[in-house]
Amino acid sequence: MSSKPAPIAFGNDDDAESVTIARTRYFNRELSWLAFNRRVLEEASNRAHPLLERLRFLSISGNNLDEFFMVRVAGLKGQQLQDVEQRSADGMTVSQQLAAIADQADRLMGDQQRIWIEIRRELHVAGIHVLGVGDIEGTTAEWAETHFREQIFPILTPQALDPAHPFPFIPNKGLSVVFDLKRQSDGEPIRELLMVPSTLPRFVRIPGKEAACYISMETMLRRFSGLLFPGYDVIGSGAFRIIRDSDIEIEEEAEDLVRYFRSAIKRRRRGRVIRLKLENGMTLDVENLVKDELGGEDALITETVGFLGIGELEQLVDEDRPDLKFTPYSPRFPERIREHGGDCFAAIRTKDIVVHHPYETFDVVLAFLNQAAADPDVVAIKQTLYRAGKQSAVIRALIDAAEAGKSVTAVVELKARFDEEQNLLWASALERAGVQVVYGFIDWKTHAKISMVVRREGSAFRTYCHFGTGNYHPITARIYTDLSFFTADPRLGRDAAQIFNYITGYVDPSLEVVTMSPKNLRPRLCELIDGEIANARSGKPGAIWAKMNSLVDPDIIEKLYEASGAGVEIDLIIRGICCLRPGVPGMSDNIRVKSVVGRFLEHSRIWAFGNGKELPNDGALVFISSADWMPRNFDRRVEYMLKIENKTVHDQVLDQVMLANLLDNEQSWELDADGEYHRVEPGERPFNLHRYFMTNPSLSGRGASLRNSDAVPKLSLRRRT
Repeated sequence: MSSKPAPIAFGNDDDAESVTIARTRYFNRELSWLAFNRRVLEEASNRAHPLLERLRFLSISGNNLDEFFMVRVAGLKGQQLQDVEQRSADGMTVSQQLAAIADQADRLMGDQQRIWIEIRRELHVAGIHVLGVGDIEGTTAEWAETHFREQIFPILTPQALDPAHPFPFIPNKGLSVVFDLKRQSDGEPIRELLMVPSTLPRFVRIPGKEAACYISMETMLRRFSGLLFPGYDVIGSGAFRIIRDSDIEIEEEAEDLVRYFRSAIKRRRRGRVIRLKLENGMTLDVENLVKDELGGEDALITETVGFLGIGELEQLVDEDRPDLKFTPYSPRFPERIREHGGDCFAAIRTKDIVVHHPYETFDVVLAFLNQAAADPDVVAIKQTLYRAGKQSAVIRALIDAAEAGKSVTAVVELKARFDEEQNLLWASALERAGVQVVYGFIDWKTHAKISMVVRREGSAFRTYCHFGTGNYHPITARIYTDLSFFTADPRLGRDAAQIFNYITGYVDPSLEVVTMSPKNLRPRLCELIDGEIANARSGKPGAIWAKMNSLVDPDIIEKLYEASGAGVEIDLIIRGICCLRPGVPGMSDNIRVKSVVGRFLEHSRIWAFGNGKELPNDGALVFISSADWMPRNFDRRVEYMLKIENKTVHDQVLDQVMLANLLDNEQSWELDADGEYHRVEPGERPFNLHRYFMTNPSLSGRGASLRNSDAVPKLSLRRRT
């Protein structure tokens, strides 16, 4: 049985039949992502969330959309400008995709503005005011004017727009205001451009008031324009904001990756304008000027009624109003490690352990690395770094280990999008401390999250490993749900060592337990699906549960369709992009897709195969991974897939994490065959998986208390009915 079905092929003449078939089998990747961002936006209207958390969801949807244009739309625009005719998997041309994206994005932005108006009104009732120009009066005006003169005015640089002053460069995500003025002395008109420097906050908070009062920067500029332009009357003004192409493409002939990225980061700041947002009401001649000067004919142009830069509303979320936010949550530290006096190695040596973030603290990962750095018996540490954050305790631990004389190797991924500059800084700091820094491959990203520690124990060496589904990033670990798997299994230690040798020295690995891409992850997945197909065809139950962020790969989708046709029951939990069409008669009758969007961001990748029985069962094949099911993860990234064999860890991952995700009906959306998502109604048996894990300790980390079976939280699929 073939493990790689042939993808849909398009003829040179854009064969209509092939295009039609493709559209019936796949959803468009970009439109599916926009549908995900709409689900994020819907949480801003979800009154089950506190008000400032709703505002946070609104700002997240804005930041998400900015990044989407900076990368995905920029890539499509590049193809369009180069007359690339390649169709997407669902049969759409580049121009068709861009037109559909523009339509959906405009609707999304319209809804963002509508929701902002609603939230702003509720904030006002709750004592948090965002003031307009006409609201700044009395003592507020006095303080604001002083603040403007002393803290804002010195930073601003108005520029006349005339033949002697060419239109200036506007940075990515830059906000600018154009003023049309008339000189009071002789009525002479003049046009001025004022760029808002990125060093200025978007909102100014008025101190000393019972209620919180904020003034946006553009409101400050308009309110005190007389101080900026003395002797002139303001005839009109209009704000605009741009998004630039911010992707970095790696050239195969790049001889020095570090030097190339340092240069590419500078070039990115001057990338082509992809999106131009104009404030509604801007005069036609000013609008045309801005379009002409910013290459508007190639950009997607939108007129906005309301606030430009929805993502920047996140500043308001910082207001100290705990009554308008989620109740603070303090993650647990695994009891298993406490029972060993905080000795991570002793706990892992006893039995494999999985830590479920953010319900269990990321501090355990830091404790593992800090203990390794301080332990005189540790001789070597190897670590992959994809995203580590700006204030990284992980980097500090690696530096401490190197300075203590240990052999430390760090694989730093320079191609981690938007973290390239930070990773260059970390790489320099690590090298100065004596860490052997490796940058991996020019054309592949190292996305696998692996750490290994080699420790001298008696007359031999033992290897301890950490395999993560998320990044070594202490901040995102507070809101991303991920798994950290710790083990001292010698086979996994050997596999980890071979993966590192492959990355650092191109030494071809021969792995015992772990599967990795780009070597054979897709074929291995197809084999596992084939196993369930064989079970179903022989009369046994065939079952697949899979949780991930995105499902895009056509080969895997076709294999899942084949499995559905054979009678395999398939449940997919896909937070973001899903190009598979579920529930289509004769093609995907047995496939169900849901997305969970709530307080925490579902990020872990977990896959389970029934192995001849209905799920869940003790003999099921359970895997964790760093990879989503996307072509890039299979073909252009170093990823891992790890089989879970320890019974307690197996039970936690399958019977707790996966089952809870399937049972959730308070934060879940189901995908229909037509591409629409609808929110699941909780009914008489509401279940919130995030609340469940916040209030119930995990199996793997519970230590001796696990012997008390009455204390083990039980879940059952019967709750779904």
